Amino acid sequence: MKLAVAAAGISSFALLYAPQPVLPQLAAQFHLDPGSASLAVSVATGALAIAVLPIAALSEILGRRPIIIASVTLSVVLGLVMPLAPSYPVLLVLRALQGVAIAGFPGVASAYLVEQLGKTGVAAAVGAMIAGNTVGGMLGRLSAGFSAGALGWHGALAVVAGVALAFSATTILALPGASRTAPGERSPNVLSGVGMALRRPVLLVQYGVAMLAMGAFVAMYNAAGFRLTGAPLNLSPAVASLVFLAYAVGSVSSSNAGRLVARFGRRRAVLGGLAVMATGILLTLPDSLPLVVAGFVVLTGGFFAAHAVANGWAAAEAPEGARGQASGAYTLAYYLGSSVGGTLGSVVFGHFGWSWLVGVAVLWLGLAGLAVARLTGRARSRAAVPA
Repeated sequence: MKLAVAAAGISSFALLYAPQPVLPQLAAQFHLDPGSASLAVSVATGALAIAVLPIAALSEILGRRPIIIASVTLSVVLGLVMPLAPSYPVLLVLRALQGVAIAGFPGVASAYLVEQLGKTGVAAAVGAMIAGNTVGGMLGRLSAGFSAGALGWHGALAVVAGVALAFSATTILALPGASRTAPGERSPNVLSGVGMALRRPVLLVQYGVAMLAMGAFVAMYNAAGFRLTGAPLNLSPAVASLVFLAYAVGSVSSSNAGRLVARFGRRRAVLGGLAVMATGILLTLPDSLPLVVAGFVVLTGGFFAAHAVANGWAAAEAPEGARGQASGAYTLAYYLGSSVGGTLGSVVFGHFGWSWLVGVAVLWLGLAGLAVARLTGRARSRAAVPA
């Protein structure tokens, strides 16, 4: 089961963010500014955000496994077709469809793990899943970045689709289907489950953390290629793509989410992750390559720690009849942050420069931290209980 879920994460996230390293090439070929080029990423994550809650609700009826299998299959098929796109608008349409297809995995994966493993150790299980996601994100970006110079963006996307195909096949062969709860027994009323997922303050705060932290994270990485390949750093696309090796640190920090929660409690673990993120972002301000690289490493480690803890917190606090809906709501907020925040950050960078982008990203993290810090009463006492 762990192998299958990790493989699904690698396939999904390799495909989802594959265009990010080639945004400068897309901008050059289609005569786009950074904000317009970033739509190649934001259209997919926005479509994912829109589709994830209905798909999560559908999983209450059809079951989690069929949704995950359909997700990894359709997303790879679209990935193989995408390099044939004859124009930028066609590419954006295919990316939107791919975002809808990918939504099936992250939208139900946390609920799937809770049903397979129970609530005990869910933070560690979700952390392991997110560690697989970070490997996929890193692998997809590095594959695209290193192949773009020789093959162009068309070839780069084809390479990533081929990598994703191998991992999606692993998921199809290895993913267990049985769960502790039969599909028809999960929730007598899917809509009431959505209501439960949107009423608990502790859940709403985790959705806010997901949206704001992810927005800051994607905004920084969307602009990373332009910053690293432009003056005064002037790196080649292949060398600039090495910044995505920072995802290895995210894999380590997310897989240790259970230990962070056990030692500090959920609330302090999330706040600590957000503070580390802000520190990393500020490190990228000087025009110094070592500091910029160090900043992205610190930013990535902090982000995936905060995300893993918040995701596990939401899964553990979700009402039994609304696990799929709560997982879907968290994922909706996460990718809404990626789409809106990523595009908005790229526009800020394109018009005002790196310093303004840094300021906006830190502001978003401050708002997320304030929401977590304001959790009081029962929510705060439960936050101190390890997941």
